Amino acid sequence: MPLTLAWMLVALCAASGGYCLLRARRADRRTRGAAAGEAVMGFGMAAMALPADTGPWGPAVLLAVFCGAALHALWLLRDGVHHAHHLVGSLAMAYMALAMTAGHGHGRAGLPVVTGALLLYYAGYVLLGGARLVTAGGAARPVAPVPGGAPGGVPGGAGELTRACRLAMGTGMLAMLLAM
Repeated sequence: MPLTLAWMLVALCAASGGYCLLRARRADRRTRGAAAGEAVMGFGMAAMALPADTGPWGPAVLLAVFCGAALHALWLLRDGVHHAHHLVGSLAMAYMALAMTAGHGHGRAGLPVVTGALLLYYAGYVLLGGARLVTAGGAARPVAPVPGGAPGGVPGGAGELTRACRLAMGTGMLAMLLAM
């Protein structure tokens, strides 16, 4: 991945993680876990996208963090299947960290079948997320409230910003998978 693109991805993921962390502070008890999970994913993706070598300990630490995040996502699944994306994201990041610990580092693919399945998932996620942000004729259509944010139908409101952050993180994940 080109150096400039890597740093742009770091900035995008860190900004998304920061927004999710602020959202977690404002959220009620029920939605705080989901927002905190997204913050961990945003900051973790920023760390994973760093262009500099993280040293021999870096991939192992990232693997431990994302395995912990996967356990947290499993815990969130008790509230409903809508948290499954957090589990997929955590497992994808753990998979990339595992590829790094195996000596592959950035720019090397893991198992082609797993990488391909994750690429398909995130390509679909990004396309669907982008389509949800696009509104016909500038009019917002009513949608369900976003956990930890304002109702999604408010134009320019917290719901749309939350969706944009999720889309940015999905795009970042797609870029990192493509760079494997």
